[in-house]
Amino acid sequence: MRKLFLFIGLCFTFLNVTAQTEDPQSDFNLIQKTINLYIDGQSVNDTVKVGKSFDDSWQIKVFRDNKVNVISKKQYLTGWKKATKSDNWFGRIVSIDITNNIAVSKIEISTPTLLFTDYFNLLKTDKGWLIVDKISTRTPHKTAEAPANKPKQ
Repeated sequence: MRKLFLFIGLCFTFLNVTAQTEDPQSDFNLIQKTINLYIDGQSVNDTVKVGKSFDDSWQIKVFRDNKVNVISKKQYLTGWKKATKSDNWFGRIVSIDITNNIAVSKIEISTPTLLFTDYFNLLKTDKGWLIVDKISTRTPHKTAEAPANKPKQ
């Protein structure tokens, strides 16, 4: 009977040790770091930063002209010119959902004229958390002119 209790006790000890090696908060922070690398790179058109956040298999899918257009990592990162961040440019992580070694994230990037909404699929690889897919849409900012006040007569 003592051996049975010893065996059960050891099993719980090992389960407790292995359960603590997977830290969801750490994964969340690492995913944030990857996405923020992307956002920071986007803010100044830095293809090195943006490229580091992507796996080599990365693709973006955009629906335009009544069809799904697929753009590879190489095509996407071609032709950018570094710039300074506009005062009217803002990027933020809206959500992150993690299950084991996969994650999904929603981000928004607001520019002076457009709001980009991006959804990322991420995988935990031997290189860390990387964005493997992106779908994106953009919406013009709604602007309206306020009527001028009539001068008092």
